[in-house]
Amino acid sequence: MVSACGAWLSPAFAAAPTVAVLANREDPESLELARYYVAQRGLDESAIVALTMPLTEEITWGEFAVTIWNPLVREAVKRGWLLASVSETKDPVGRLRVVSSGHRLEALVICRGVPLRVAHDAAHYDAKSNPLTANPALQTTEASVDSELALLATGNEPIAAFVPNPLFNQSNPPTYVREQIVPVGRLDGPTLADAKGLVDRALMAERDGLSGRAYLDIGGPHRQGDEWLEACAPELAALGFETDIDREGATLPEFARFDAPVLYFGWYAGDVNGPFNAPGFRFPVGAIALHIHSYSAVTMRSTSRAWTGPLVAKGVTATFGNVAEPYLQFTHQPQLLLKALARGEPLGRAALFSINALSWKAVVIGDPLYRPFVVSSEAQWERRASLPSALEPYARLRRIRLLAAAGRGEEALALGQAGLRQNPSLPLALSLAGLQLSAGDAAAARRSLGIFALLPKWRPVDWPLIMASASALQTAEDAPAGLKLMQRLLGSELPPAQRIMALKQGIEIARAVRDFTQISRWEAEYAKLTSPPPAPAVQK
Repeated sequence: MVSACGAWLSPAFAAAPTVAVLANREDPESLELARYYVAQRGLDESAIVALTMPLTEEITWGEFAVTIWNPLVREAVKRGWLLASVSETKDPVGRLRVVSSGHRLEALVICRGVPLRVAHDAAHYDAKSNPLTANPALQTTEASVDSELALLATGNEPIAAFVPNPLFNQSNPPTYVREQIVPVGRLDGPTLADAKGLVDRALMAERDGLSGRAYLDIGGPHRQGDEWLEACAPELAALGFETDIDREGATLPEFARFDAPVLYFGWYAGDVNGPFNAPGFRFPVGAIALHIHSYSAVTMRSTSRAWTGPLVAKGVTATFGNVAEPYLQFTHQPQLLLKALARGEPLGRAALFSINALSWKAVVIGDPLYRPFVVSSEAQWERRASLPSALEPYARLRRIRLLAAAGRGEEALALGQAGLRQNPSLPLALSLAGLQLSAGDAAAARRSLGIFALLPKWRPVDWPLIMASASALQTAEDAPAGLKLMQRLLGSELPPAQRIMALKQGIEIARAVRDFTQISRWEAEYAKLTSPPPAPAVQK
């Protein structure tokens, strides 16, 4: 297991930390990505370690030892990143034996082209090497390459089951403990351009801050996971992000409100689905998304299989996954991840704070140096003029929520009203109306919601907001205006599932208005769309 060695520091070890970038020499795109990363981060190309590796996502333990672990250990010692003595003798897996007193790496960046996972090897499975293997579920040597390399400075840990992470849930661990575990992040995705985008978006978010909304998809198969996700809600509120919470058993429906999802935490489906598959869907810059699933990172090369690859292809900046079954308690815990990121930790260290098992199944996708909250909400607001016009309203909404939480309600309302005049947007109008209704000012809410009827054209991404506005108008004692919105919406070509949702809401509002003709028409259409198909005729 991880030892407590490395309590002393040599003069070399006390020097400024550095970054190692690992690439596959056999993959030109891997080398290109490594050079791109160091250039964008302002690092020297001497940070790159290019090794000859297999070109497959899955490798054997023998391949891992010979092509990745052994040459990387040699280079890390040679370059002063790893303070260790290396023996020419090898452990049963073929790894060089190492006695280490720590590392000076701020992060290890793994580039697309480096293998993703190590296959189970029954020949090298040794139950006696790790007492954790008494649990039948842990009797495997299968692991992610990244999780193994996090232990570069700890010597030759057993490959059966996992190694407990000494940094788990430790806000201020001793220095010697921090210097045992290497923060690791992977730049990977279906294409080289996708992987480069992880770098670009991280740098943009560090410059401008995060703008958007948060979404929690709760209601998975185990209570523990739901409790983790529920614990994210107060963290998101403290950060000022407007948050939608879905507690239904299924994943988010395809046509749920999902505009500007800069923060998403949810579960539980095998492949990417719901609003992520809506035509033209893209994450806002800086977005962090975690979908809990056992095989969420089984491959990084697909735009539709599992979660991590598709999310990167859709513009996420950081995500997390598992290359094989980890069991829930050994995955990244979203509430701890969010807590660490919010206090300013970089992605790689925040990920280590949030997971209790290494030499196991998890991967971190994104730049491990990425600090999504390096720009405070106050600083972001001061620089709002530099934000894209589509994202400025979300930065304003965050400011409004923080003001309201601080008891400065009148100032928050004034800020929202000024935003509608200067840069009107549907999300801002809807949220402002909600605040006005809470303050008992239905007339002001109706005025704010008037923007929905004035727009000459609605985009598909606007449709859930239209439905929410119609409901808000009913609450604001103007059901006829809400009915007009629903009539216009249902006059559009909506996909069947979304049309059923809209019809159900439209019928409710029509009943409030007592428009019996409209009720009859919509009820007939609703019955037709929801009726089961006729049974096939029986052949005599």
